Amino acid sequence: EAFRTISEAAEELDVPQHVLRFWETRFAHIKPMKRAGGRRYYRRSDVDLLKGIRGLLYQEGYTIRGVQKILREDGVQYVCGVGRGEITPRKHEGEGIAALQSSTRAVIEGASWRVLAQGQVGPDHYVHYERLV
Repeated sequence: EAFRTISEAAEELDVPQHVLRFWETRFAHIKPMKRAGGRRYYRRSDVDLLKGIRGLLYQEGYTIRGVQKILREDGVQYVCGVGRGEITPRKHEGEGIAALQSSTRAVIEGASWRVLAQGQVGPDHYVHYERLV
């Protein structure tokens, strides 16, 4: 099959169709062929790029802005290589799982202190939180 419809591409990538349409608005490099009525047809190279973007976003924990930066700095072929499993993505400063974990911890800690300040839980609950994080 030379071309895939949006439903076939979405199924192969295990993402909803609206996510692919959204990614088209965020990544200028995604350019499926469009036929009459606006039907999208993805080439093999489009699907490889989408797999790379999906891997960077979902498995590696990059943000959309982070993937845009990778596309700018390393190029489409790099991201396609990630999508095909030929390239292991390198970590960029401020991106990836570690940054996500750090920001998540900051949000949790901030919320915990607000709850404690409002007197909704006792100190024992916070000790339990510390053990979890």
